[in-house]
Amino acid sequence: MKPKILLIEDEESLALGLDYNLTEEGYYVVWADNGKSGIEKFLTDNYDLIILDIMLPYLDGFEVAKKIRESDPKMPILILTARANAVDKIKGLEIGADDYITKPFNLDELLLRIKGMLKRKAWYNNLIEVNSIYKFGNNEINFDKLICKVKEDAFPLTQREAMVMQYLIERKDKIVTRQELLENVWHINPDIETRTVDNFIARLRKYFEDDPSNPVYIKSVRSVGYTFSAKD
Repeated sequence: MKPKILLIEDEESLALGLDYNLTEEGYYVVWADNGKSGIEKFLTDNYDLIILDIMLPYLDGFEVAKKIRESDPKMPILILTARANAVDKIKGLEIGADDYITKPFNLDELLLRIKGMLKRKAWYNNLIEVNSIYKFGNNEINFDKLICKVKEDAFPLTQREAMVMQYLIERKDKIVTRQELLENVWHINPDIETRTVDNFIARLRKYFEDDPSNPVYIKSVRSVGYTFSAKD
């Protein structure tokens, strides 16, 4: 069965071009030209991935992503945006997007991102069947529901955040390099960038460490990568 993609993009020429190219790659594409229509289509059908613009009529991409996350915490969301500044990228990731790509973009790069996200979805679904809940210190992660509990507080994780934690936990007390994470969790060329991993690790430390500047669980190995340490 063809993977089904919901494309939420108000720029008609871009949307038609993406529809054509994605269809040629073997995907089934459903197009919505505004945020409200995108939510309606999402709620009335099943999709494997969503490509979402930020600047949309009626509801912007941030609002759409938030509503999608409330309904389906595991749905892969790729933000497609003309906004290149770091604030918008961070906001997109914080509300639940799994990845982002900035306009104008390279089609081959977009296709690689999509393939990587679909691979991660299948990989993650297999993992949670084996170990859905993990506890360390005052923290608990439910990988099935993508919910964390830190002391008395509960909050959602994005699928990407959960996958990074799952990967580190599986390799507890072993060094995991940035390149390894990019290749095996992001499924992208490990030479592309390293700040992506660093930013995710910094956010995870804010969630789980009492003192993020002096981490106990997610430690840095200078110039190499990270280790996860915790008592069972």
